[in-house]
Amino acid sequence: MKAVRVHQTGGPEVLALEDLPTPEPGPGEVLVKLLAIGVNYIDTYKRKGLYPMPLSFTLGEEGAGVVEKVGEGVV
Repeated sequence: MKAVRVHQTGGPEVLALEDLPTPEPGPGEVLVKLLAIGVNYIDTYKRKGLYPMPLSFTLGEEGAGVVEKVGEGVV
């Protein structure tokens, strides 16, 4: 899967498009194939370091898509 990752704080130049392994859902979790992703002001604040985050992290907290897999206990 593709993800926009941040390994250090700063401007747009710190954004890195990376290939990551597709995660497997754990108990009580679902795997959603995102079709639309929202990146908004909170993401820019995190990227700049105004909202401290442990490095490294993936941007984007909003999304819509389809459920691809479910973990144990999901109905």
